[in-house]
Amino acid sequence: MNILGYQFEPRLWSVILTLVAIAVFSNLGLWQLSRADEKQSRYDQLEQFAKQSAVLLPSTLVKLADFEYRDVEVQGEFVNEKTIYLDNKTYQGRAGYHIITPLRIANSSLHVAVNRGWVATGYDRSVLPPVKDIKGEVRIAGTVVSPNIKTFELSDKQADKQVWNSLSLEKYQQALDLTLQPLLILQKSKEDDGLIKDWHKPESGASKNIGYAVQWFSLAATTIIIFIVLNVKRRNKEK
Repeated sequence: MNILGYQFEPRLWSVILTLVAIAVFSNLGLWQLSRADEKQSRYDQLEQFAKQSAVLLPSTLVKLADFEYRDVEVQGEFVNEKTIYLDNKTYQGRAGYHIITPLRIANSSLHVAVNRGWVATGYDRSVLPPVKDIKGEVRIAGTVVSPNIKTFELSDKQADKQVWNSLSLEKYQQALDLTLQPLLILQKSKEDDGLIKDWHKPESGASKNIGYAVQWFSLAATTIIIFIVLNVKRRNKEK
């Protein structure tokens, strides 16, 4: 193909390679856009649930999907001796723990894990900061989130101690020998326990995926430009 003194004659292998690269980059960009849509939909759902009044958590087994991000109320008694300290949690730049205690649901054999709030570490990390036990029947309110909190783990032995690096519902149930609802409640209702219950609503995170999508689409466009530049040559003049 000759255009204005230039010839464009790409080889077959370069055409195939370019098409494959464009397809890969474009699909990755579309995947990132779909991830952005998912995150934005989840965030919109969270916003909608935040405007609704709290619902009562049933005394029978539920599904996480039916209650995630919703505000709930539940009545029962804390099993204080089963409290664990979830490590590597910061608040306003200070290191500390999240205090998680199972609550035995009233008129039920089921329990539910409750994140009661944050407490700072002491100067000596070998000594756990004291946490006040809440005794007797209480009625708490909070937001439902996933009970599985993944962080970097040095080993699988944290369930043998009171300080845990991450939270897994399966391991938690095994360690406590209790049957738990498949969810975690971030407690909002105030108790005289000295714990900070300042839960920040997470951002959707969709903008990050959109940024990644732009990068992939830019790579696809760059691939096309490079392909054209490398395969366009000036036609030799006849002597």
